[in-house]
Amino acid sequence: MMKPVKSVFTSALIASLLGTAASMAGDATTTTTTAPAPIAPEDNFSGTFTFDLNSHFISYGLDVWGDGNDFKGGTYNPTLELTWALPNNFSFILGTWWDVNGKVPSAIGGKLQEIDIWAGLGYKIGDLSITGLYQNWNYASGNEQIVDIKFAYDCFLSPSLTIHNRVDPGASGGHNGTILVAGISHSFDVGPVTIGIPLNVAYFLDDDFHPASTDSGFGYGSLGVTATYALGFLGESYGKWNVHGGLTYYVTDGDVVANSDSGRPDNDFLTGTIGIGCAF
Repeated sequence: MMKPVKSVFTSALIASLLGTAASMAGDATTTTTTAPAPIAPEDNFSGTFTFDLNSHFISYGLDVWGDGNDFKGGTYNPTLELTWALPNNFSFILGTWWDVNGKVPSAIGGKLQEIDIWAGLGYKIGDLSITGLYQNWNYASGNEQIVDIKFAYDCFLSPSLTIHNRVDPGASGGHNGTILVAGISHSFDVGPVTIGIPLNVAYFLDDDFHPASTDSGFGYGSLGVTATYALGFLGESYGKWNVHGGLTYYVTDGDVVANSDSGRPDNDFLTGTIGIGCAF
């Protein structure tokens, strides 16, 4: 499932590494010839790692653990995604996301509630990125399967559109179907802190996607604010680290997402997250 805002913390945290070189001049009476600096080979591998503590687990508007407006003790969500550059602006993507908490007995073992894995291809042309992912979500002795296609454009508001397709419901309690998620996001720096403001709106094409849902149409909207502080003093030998956190408010439709109809306390709720991240 697209993860907490994975939906997903989702799903947001890749940084570029730049280096500068300095040179020294010889004395006035000496003429020297300096060989051209070698061209560094292009790095065709990159990745991101995050380890977050989230107050809620929200899957496309559904308050999975029924926390509502209470911060009852969080769920730990490590994420790792690796990317290999391929010829002709393509890339291969492989990733995993885990949900770890003691809210209910685990079908996997210990406090590990869910393991998601995904693989797919990315393509970039100019500022437009297109990503296709097959996802396998393992939880509650079931196997939910997802095919996502995402379009993203790198500009001032970073507009995006995700076409989220469930092709096997697994243990979700819902049915196969499609959700369209449109988003915009803007970030800016306040001193050493980067502030992000993401906004998402989801439209459900099917009326029984989540458990107890009876209608299609607008399913949820979310508005968040995030803050990221780069840990530059750690250097970059082992990646570029940061600490981050944020708040997101969700407004959900009771007939489409059906949080309150499926035993969860609130249709609208506030969520929070805090964590560490690394880009390499």
